[in-house]
Amino acid sequence: MASVVKSITDNLSKLDINEDWISSVPNLHKNLSILSPEQIELARMLVETGQGHLFQSWAEPGVEDEGKISFFEQVAHLNNSYPGGLTSYIKTARELLADSKAGKNPFDGFTPSVPTGEVLTYGDDNFINLEEIGIREARNAAFALVAGGLGERLGYNGIKLALPSESTTGTCFLQNYIESILALQDASCRLLKGGCQIQIPLVIMTSDDTHARTVELLKSNAYFGMKPSQVKLLKQEKVSCLDDNDARLAVDPKNKYRIQSSFYACSSAGLLCDRQNLMAMVMCTHFFIPVVCSMHEKNAGLRWVLFFQDTNGLLFKAIPAALGVSTTKQYHVNSLAVPRKAKEAIGGIAKLTHADGRTMVINVEYNQLDPLLRATGHHDGDVNCETGYSPFPGNINQLILELGPYIEELTKTGGAIKEFVNPKYKDSSKTSFKSSTRLECMMQDYPKTLTPSARVGFTVMDAWLAYAPVKNNPEDAAKVPKGNPYHSATSGEMAIYKANSLILRKAGGVQVDDPVREVFNGQEVEVWPRITWKPKWGLTFSEIKRKISGNCSISQRSTLVIKGQNIFLEDLSLDGALVVNPVEDEEVKVGGVVQNKGWILEKVDYKDTSVPEEVRIRGFRINKIEQLEKN
Repeated sequence: MASVVKSITDNLSKLDINEDWISSVPNLHKNLSILSPEQIELARMLVETGQGHLFQSWAEPGVEDEGKISFFEQVAHLNNSYPGGLTSYIKTARELLADSKAGKNPFDGFTPSVPTGEVLTYGDDNFINLEEIGIREARNAAFALVAGGLGERLGYNGIKLALPSESTTGTCFLQNYIESILALQDASCRLLKGGCQIQIPLVIMTSDDTHARTVELLKSNAYFGMKPSQVKLLKQEKVSCLDDNDARLAVDPKNKYRIQSSFYACSSAGLLCDRQNLMAMVMCTHFFIPVVCSMHEKNAGLRWVLFFQDTNGLLFKAIPAALGVSTTKQYHVNSLAVPRKAKEAIGGIAKLTHADGRTMVINVEYNQLDPLLRATGHHDGDVNCETGYSPFPGNINQLILELGPYIEELTKTGGAIKEFVNPKYKDSSKTSFKSSTRLECMMQDYPKTLTPSARVGFTVMDAWLAYAPVKNNPEDAAKVPKGNPYHSATSGEMAIYKANSLILRKAGGVQVDDPVREVFNGQEVEVWPRITWKPKWGLTFSEIKRKISGNCSISQRSTLVIKGQNIFLEDLSLDGALVVNPVEDEEVKVGGVVQNKGWILEKVDYKDTSVPEEVRIRGFRINKIEQLEKN
């Protein structure tokens, strides 16, 4: 015992501190002999910031010592990964939790109004022109995909990027995204005389949960046609969870020697790239940490960075025109948006004007928009206008930023974006949480850091063309009020078929039968013909129109799969299943009457564990009875 006491005394003396701070945490005091001076310093920081409870259940020295050492390894990592360390994190958390409990309005002093942006109509002359401009500009763009989550919330235990976006071909979300970027790359290069060898960079933001599986998905599929040098994976950091309004760090319920942590909830990553040496800046906690590029972005020709989420199968149908808007309007920030019903659970884009004259165009969360409107003279709050929609368009968390001004702003601010906390309280007293919380930030709040002279706008497109996220499991989706979007694997897949059917109607004049209504997993959805094509077949209205001629028709029960680039539909009458899969880029003309038993949808129960997860969360499987394959 004397040697233990001497060891403790020696360690404290090396730090030139006394034992006053440790007197309130006896279990820690007993274990100081196994800690290094650096670990003791971390322990003191925790105690002095009110975290002595973390040591309450520690065992005697010599028992579970490996766990104790592991604890301080985690503390050191959490401390180093947050600007200002855990002391700063806890201080900020206490301030934000106090504001939350007091019900402080983050938009106090601001008055909302309807902002100015671009509202596009699919297929009109303006839309076609913007698509062409966007395709031309795509070679000057880079893409950042935020993919830090698993699919557990969907009822799927894999990474969300591996989930099939639709069942007809089984194309997963990541494959769809990469093939879309490659199609943009090729289409953009074709517009240059003599072509080009430009490779559009893709940065994927992962987490501890998804990183290895994302790497495996890429490698096992040869990067879905992308060159490995085009892709950069960046792993998201974690932050400590908070147990109460005093910002006491939460102990992991499964391990008393571990602080409960969660991925820092931000909606995007930032990056700075050049063509030869793909580099990036990633959102680590609330800072964008720059990794120095070998070339300045202007020399590399990059002008835009597009941030997008991991389970929206329609997004790239909207990208060319939206990028065209950014180019023509010279927007520093362009938020993609869709028409939004009043009080719908999606953030609204609003112009906010402060009493002191400051203005900004920014996303306001749906639960903040209505009370903000009521508090500033709009007595009815968030209501639909004569269009049947709210005048405040719905933000879908897809952003296009001009890279030069973006980098200048990051350099000026250090990449800091103001944080918030969103605790789920047990009751109206707001004294305890249902579960632990943590600090968060949102990329949509980036415009808050900009000056009033910054050009911030938005681009609205129809939801059928641009927005069908997959984020709800079947049980939760079935509870959604009728008429509101389900945002499930079922609705996400059906939205792809609807979009493709409407595009063929509008761009190619194809007679596509109207849908029928079916119920899968308790969700009533429209079932259109199962029409899919590779992005390289048709990215834009003009390109698809060019590949369709004569009188083409597709029955509701039909399936059409187009896998090649140079496939032309001429007087095709389809009533069944047709798969066109040519050798490489061989030109193929498809026409005449095609009739067979086709592929049918068979219902499955999401509770039936004998069915693979990716199938049962949709509520149906495809039975491929008969088809015509043109190879």
